[in-house]
Formats: sequence, C-alpha cells, structure tokens
Amino acid sequence: MKYNIRGNKIEVTDSIKDYLEEKLSKIEKYFDDEGAEVKAVISTKGKDQKIEVTIWSGKYNIRVEEKNDDLYAAIDLIVDKIERQIRKFKTKVISKRVKDIPEAEMFFEEDLDTQNDLKVVRRKELFLKPIDEEEAITQMELLGHSFFVFKDVDSNKTCVIYKRKDGDYGLIEVN
Repeated sequence: MKYNIRGNKIEVTDSIKDYLEEKLSKIEKYFDDEGAEVKAVISTKGKDQKIEVTIWSGKYNIRVEEKNDDLYAAIDLIVDKIERQIRKFKTKVISKRVKDIPEAEMFFEEDLDTQNDLKVVRRKELFLKPIDEEEAITQMELLGHSFFVFKDVDSNKTCVIYKRKDGDYGLIEVN
C-alpha cells in the first residue's frame, strides 16, 4: 500500500508513522497485489487526538475516523473499524453473489485556504464511473457519508443517493 501520512497542528514523528504503517499493513491482505492508496491525517485539539484514514482501492473506498486521548489507542481502533467495514462489504457482496464488482468512483480531497471569508471549507473533485444504486449505497455506507454522487449504469445520468431520516434511501436524478 502507498501511504500519505500528515499531521494537522501536530508533528508526525517516525515512531507514529511506523506504528500506523505497521498496524495498517495487517489489512493489506484485503487488497489486490497492486495495493491501495492510504491517506491519513492526524490532528489534535486539546486533549483529543484524532485520526482520519481514507483508503482508495480499485474496488471500494473506505473512510474512517477516530478520536481518543491516546493517539496509539486511536490508531488501534481505526484498524478495527476498517476491518469491520471490509468484512461488512465482503459479506454483502457474497450474499448478493456478485462475481465482478464494478469500480466505484474515486475522489480526492483538496483543502481550501481557510484565511479567506468563504463558507466553502473543502472541495472534492469527483471522477464518476457508472455503478448501480445498490453499489452506490454500499459505497456511501463504507465512506460513512449521508449522501453519495454517482453515474447510474442504466440511465447514464448523474445521481445523488442519500439516507433519509426514516432510515430509507432517496435518489435524485440530474437531467
């Protein structure tokens, strides 16, 4: 796996980096030989240590975050969360008896300059690949988001699927 580890208001020491890479190497078995890209952002606010990890692979994307007083404990918890999400995804795929999973969309985050007075604090560039509604729901849940933008495989329209307050899902199609 390719690692991109950075700190936000904290210096990422070699020992933190080595510990995180050692823990994340345990989940390499779930990814193809080509590997995956891992982006980790470690930040601190008061006593809380926060780590956000996003993993991009050819088949699915995973995003998890964890806060804890101890950074090393947060790293341990993040690896457990990633493994649970991967198992949940694989169980869902096996239960649907899907043999070929289409590649989901990939996105890259770009933080904006926070010194200007804009309300927008983060931009994302989307590369949409056609997937079906069920795969969009799965990707949304893996990323931990309340909505997901995708291109429908049948209609070739850009769509937004979102989680409703009642627990069901809604779909917006863009003409």
